Amino acid sequence: MASGKILRQLIKYGAEGNFDAFRRASEEVIKEERDKQHHLLANDLEKILYGRSAQPNGFRNLQEAIPVDQERGFPLMVVREPVRRLEDLVLSDDNRSLLDEIFLEHHRAEHLRSFGLHPVDKILFFGPPGCGKTLTAEVIASELNYPFAIIRVDGVVSSYLGETAANLRKVFDYISDNPMVVLFDEFDALAKERSDGVEHGELKRVVNSVLQMMDAYRGKSLIIAATNHEGILDSAIWRRFEEILLFELPNLEQLRRLLNVKLRGVRQDFSTNDNNHLLGSFKGMSHADVERVIIRAIKGMILSGQEFLRISHIDAALIAENARKRRVKAN
Repeated sequence: MASGKILRQLIKYGAEGNFDAFRRASEEVIKEERDKQHHLLANDLEKILYGRSAQPNGFRNLQEAIPVDQERGFPLMVVREPVRRLEDLVLSDDNRSLLDEIFLEHHRAEHLRSFGLHPVDKILFFGPPGCGKTLTAEVIASELNYPFAIIRVDGVVSSYLGETAANLRKVFDYISDNPMVVLFDEFDALAKERSDGVEHGELKRVVNSVLQMMDAYRGKSLIIAATNHEGILDSAIWRRFEEILLFELPNLEQLRRLLNVKLRGVRQDFSTNDNNHLLGSFKGMSHADVERVIIRAIKGMILSGQEFLRISHIDAALIAENARKRRVKAN
């Protein structure tokens, strides 16, 4: 909690209508809370102090203005309001630290611009599937109070000569004018290595267009590109991103935190905090795998008419998940 001295200053400056002094005192409170490792509270306070509406024309207007593919009429993106919050996210310490820096830069964007600088607006996520890339992008949108847009690769990529680049131009024009967090999922489909002799000339032209548009981008949105296949990205792509986050399978400590998040609000007759055997059962699983197992276990509890989740429910769900993976491999 903030010191009595700062609280007195806050109330005094607020009562006097001295906004500059009130802001400086508020920044002291935020710094104090962040020094105490109270990052959630510090981020919320920053959002209150610096936040601004990301949807001046209304969410419905954003939906109605979504660009479409000219030949097929497909929407080129999906725009939705983010619902996942920072407390839903389990990250490595490195990624969490980078996220805190990104939040701070965007919450204080005007302050940076007064020095001729701008907040990070191009980020690359890479790593195996199911490790939280899409969730993290949505949480960033939620924390910045921005709409969350996912680019539809199936809509952007066209078989018509030159149409893919034209669709990309529509997307970049749209996100330049409307502040949002934009996720280019499966980014490797648009930025594959140009030296690959197997690929045809049209894809190489698409990669050139992506590079040019990213270089020229000076818009209002935060762009996030995500890929599970970073090894096939064009070497020139990496330099276009100001921050790069690696997502990996969770370690044991992250698994413990992840289980606590997924079991939040669920009555249980065991503790995840001191149950290394339980944690070991999830070793090698992705975030998505863990969530699938927990949801199956909770369903088992409900359908069996029991009020408490038991280890037996999780064991049964783990057996079913392993069987599912064997079927996937067989196909």
